[in-house]
Amino acid sequence: MKLVIAQMKHETNTFSPVPTPIERFARAMPMPPEGAAVRETYAGTGSAIGAFLELAARAGAEIDTPIAAEAWPSGPVHDEAFEYMAGRICDAVRRGCDAVLLDLHGAMVTQSLEDGEGELMSRIRRIAPEVPIGVALDMHTNMYPAIAQQATVIAGYQTYPHVDVFDTGMRAGRPIFEMLSGRSRPTLAWGQRPMLPHVMRQSSLDSPNREIQDRAKQMERQGALCASLFVGFPHADIVDAGLSAVVVTENNPALARQWCDELLEMAWTQRAAWVYHIEPLAESMKRASKLGGGPVVLLDHYDNAASGGTMDTTAVLDGILQAGLDDEAAFAIYDPKAVQKMAEAGLGANVTLELGGKLDMPSIGKKGKPLTVSGVVKNLTDGRFRNRGPMSKGVLMDMGPTAVLDTGKVQIIVISRQQEPNDLECFYSVGIDPTKKRYLMLKSRVHWRAGMGPIARQIIECAGEGVCTSDYSTLKFNRVRRPIYPLDPI
Repeated sequence: MKLVIAQMKHETNTFSPVPTPIERFARAMPMPPEGAAVRETYAGTGSAIGAFLELAARAGAEIDTPIAAEAWPSGPVHDEAFEYMAGRICDAVRRGCDAVLLDLHGAMVTQSLEDGEGELMSRIRRIAPEVPIGVALDMHTNMYPAIAQQATVIAGYQTYPHVDVFDTGMRAGRPIFEMLSGRSRPTLAWGQRPMLPHVMRQSSLDSPNREIQDRAKQMERQGALCASLFVGFPHADIVDAGLSAVVVTENNPALARQWCDELLEMAWTQRAAWVYHIEPLAESMKRASKLGGGPVVLLDHYDNAASGGTMDTTAVLDGILQAGLDDEAAFAIYDPKAVQKMAEAGLGANVTLELGGKLDMPSIGKKGKPLTVSGVVKNLTDGRFRNRGPMSKGVLMDMGPTAVLDTGKVQIIVISRQQEPNDLECFYSVGIDPTKKRYLMLKSRVHWRAGMGPIARQIIECAGEGVCTSDYSTLKFNRVRRPIYPLDPI
């Protein structure tokens, strides 16, 4: 038995000005890992590709691991980067295999393609029309027909924050191994609903997604091979952005169709509950100033790396400084030049910086606004750490050269590569104990709850600035299918 096991993951924010060349898919190395380096990087980690590698090892299978490429969300993937990644995977399939296991995201847009994953799978099908393809997808998949129609088995994350990534790889991979042994005949049904759920209302810890994901898990206990509700990624102006579902059954297409429609209808009937209501930033700061007994989490959710944000907007940080909030740690401001200046000044130096605001955001009509900040260089690191978990446990993270600027009231972490604060180690790795802080500013939306939810005493959602805005009225949707809720009153 020979398997091709590969990873190609990117969630594309078509409004983001952050470029996405092939180098963005590498961490702590010039290029994404290939061949044996894939196994060295991901074996034993809490990733979907880690699950595929474990299943292959249990089966004693021969494996070909052409590439493992994953980047934080940003603007459309450069065509050259897509061709590089897809080319490596297709070349491996040409070398011959009995099955393909793919760790994908499901929301990759390139400079030329709305559906990067569907194009990859179409190319694989042209090379090997009958080969079984098992696919692990992110809950934020924007499902296109080419993905659903080319795959043999699809499993999506059932948690947001995504703490079941490894389990999803297992769910996608096991039916393929059963199929190869002649013990399974998977049948798949999929569908969509015309809705763009707000990301801030998508958490599986809250209604309505909590109950829908619970029902999907119940379907699997009742015999479904995989049942997945995809909330979609709304910050992509593409035709098929939005909510969808996939159910895979054991040789029972009618049941797959029935259960898929049930998940879709559960989501559609609760469509008003997926809409996010925004609190003005000034009101958020007033509430924050009256709170104690931290950590109090201040969410800068308009500028989140895990949704394609620049991470260099300063509206919320400015509000914090203006409000005089004390005993705070802020993660993080993306500003490689500021990091370089602090490194040149050295530990303990007093510096004044024009922090952040280096990137304009033309898609939402915003110019970058640097913030003048003075403080002491508190720490300097290489920015590398491995997640403690539960999200992506053991996976290497790379913030690039990193510095901590201490204003006396706020310790600001300044980074050189965008990084989602989903793990406590993003603070501990730079010498800050987040459990001891009164306030934590996090450029996050939901993933922070994976690592820091247990320590948060209170939460304030802060409407700042950025291309991850929860205010749909500031986004120009030109390509997404219409009518669609809540852009249209349906």
